[in-house]
Formats: sequence, C-alpha cells, structure tokens
Amino acid sequence: MENKNNKYSILAVLFVLLSLNSFSQIDKFEPQVKGFVRQDSINPPKNGMILLLGSSSFSRWRDVNSYFSDYYILNRSFGGSVIPQLIYHAEDVIFRYKPVQVIIYCGDNDIAIKTTTPEGVAEDFAKLFNTIRKRLGKKVNISYVAIKPSPARKWNATRVIETNKLIADFIRKKSNANFVDVYRKMVDGQGEPLADIFISDNLHMNAKGYGIWKEALTPVLVRNKK
Repeated sequence: MENKNNKYSILAVLFVLLSLNSFSQIDKFEPQVKGFVRQDSINPPKNGMILLLGSSSFSRWRDVNSYFSDYYILNRSFGGSVIPQLIYHAEDVIFRYKPVQVIIYCGDNDIAIKTTTPEGVAEDFAKLFNTIRKRLGKKVNISYVAIKPSPARKWNATRVIETNKLIADFIRKKSNANFVDVYRKMVDGQGEPLADIFISDNLHMNAKGYGIWKEALTPVLVRNKK
C-alpha cells in the first residue's frame, strides 16, 4: 500500500514537471516496464548486477553484454524516457534489484524539450540520484553518462553542454559516483558531432559509436561476477 501511495505522489509531481503531451507518455511505458517484471518472474536476475537505466541510447544497446563480456549487466532502459519517468518507475526498474552499480543515460530527451532548462534537468537528476542513494545506500556506485552530441540535435548543443556541466559539478561532490564524459569523445576538433558514429536518423548510434562508449565506460565499471 505504501508503494502505491508513493507512486501516486510521484504521479502528482510528474503532472507539474511535464507538459500534458509528455505526461501522456507515462502510460506508453507502463506495458514495457511491466514486461521487465514478467521477464524477472520467469528468469529472476542474480544479485550484484551492473544496472543500465535510461532512454533509447541505452535501450537500443541490445548487445551491450557482448561489449562487456566479463561483467554481469542488466539493461532496464526504455526509449523516449525522461528523468522524472525513471523516478516514477523506480520501484520496477531500480529498487526490485540489488545492483553493485547503476549507470544512467537520461537527460537527452529532457533538454530537447525547449521549455526545459539545464538547471531543471540537473535538479531532476539530483532527485533521482538522491532517491537511489536513500534506497540502495552509499556502497552502490552511481555513474552518469553525459548527454551525447548528435547531428539531429546540433541546434541544442549549448544547452546540452551546460546541462552536462551542472550534472558533472553535482557528481564531483559525491562519493562513489562518476561522470562519464562521452561528449568530448564524440565530437571533432571543431566541436561538431562525428558523422560516422550515427545511424540514418542522426540521433542514435551505430556500433562505432557504442565502441566509443565502451572505451569511456570500461574504467568506471565495478567488477562483478558474471
């Protein structure tokens, strides 16, 4: 009953935080999240995983385990999500597990909403971070992957850079937490997104792009038993 009441409280907050159009997307993700729950009931994950959480750049990384074959990784990301929706679904995509590390990629869709500010996205991330810390404790590493550049959202580069800076500054003050700066690895000397690391939509990455992420993430991964 307590969890149900908490979810209603988060729902009320989301109504204020999101536009009516974005708010309607919560129902869209409910079946996908419940699908995760069904998967877990059939094949329960082992404790001690590295938990991937976030939006489509993670959810599309379906072969992530082949990039990190020495690690036990569980991907519970859902495409199109924004940070408040991760908070809304936290009971099902975070707190039902016992991870050693939570790696988050979210904020890309948040800052693409023109009425959203970098400060607002950073505040939402701080809420998510603090919620995870409160429930899972300080022994669980929390790592945030910087919002990536992309040709499709080049118009938004200044706001993305500012959002990344604010979140990096927040994480820098926390223990057992990492900011993974993929942004600088994905642009050329003039600050333009590398053209050959994206698929045809110019927003999502191809294997070469995920190879860059592998290189950036490997140093911060918490060793666990697969």
